[in-house]
Amino acid sequence: MKAGGAERHRSGRAGWLRAAVLGSDDAIVSTASLMIGVAAASASKKGILVAGVAGLVAGAMSMAAGEFVSVSSQRDAEQADVELEKSELEKQPEAEMQELALIYVKRGLTEDLASKVALQLSTHDRLGAHLQDELGITAASLARPMQAAWISAASFGFFATVPILGLLVAPPAWRIVGIATFSLSSLAALGAFGGYLGGAPVYRASLRVIFGGVLAMAVTAGIGRLLGASMG
Repeated sequence: MKAGGAERHRSGRAGWLRAAVLGSDDAIVSTASLMIGVAAASASKKGILVAGVAGLVAGAMSMAAGEFVSVSSQRDAEQADVELEKSELEKQPEAEMQELALIYVKRGLTEDLASKVALQLSTHDRLGAHLQDELGITAASLARPMQAAWISAASFGFFATVPILGLLVAPPAWRIVGIATFSLSSLAALGAFGGYLGGAPVYRASLRVIFGGVLAMAVTAGIGRLLGASMG
């Protein structure tokens, strides 16, 4: 229990946290992999930089569009459930009341107490009570397409600059190493931070994103080197 009687729970962060983590991790992994692949093909610094900037812009726009469409579909499904529940409450109020009471019985209340609780909650907010206890839908849990879109785009655009910065500060002979070092360090920090915010073990969350990043960069580096050699 926190000061003022309010507890801090992490589940309310789920929507924006998922969008932010997805956008930031994808930004670093995809942009770094793209740049490393181009660098492995013996491209010039300018060519690698152009690839990185193009990846940043295209990725941010893609993330925004993808998140908006995906979360809008989720919101449409939630809205359809809300409308269905409204219709059922209008057509079968007694049956819906019994259904709500049965939920409380299954949670451990006696039938008499469950009926009283269902009646009192329905008097206060009939639709809200049914949505929360029957469907698990609350105002805080509703999908937010615009929020997911702009957070994903902003986080992608910001964190895609990490491998670009690695390129800019690394000497010519160490471009791939510089991009990879900056990117993997940032991925480790982001993984740890995401684990902390979500209440998960920090080291496990960090290792998970590092492993994915190393794999993606290694594969694109190999492909870039093969293509560079075959087309050189």
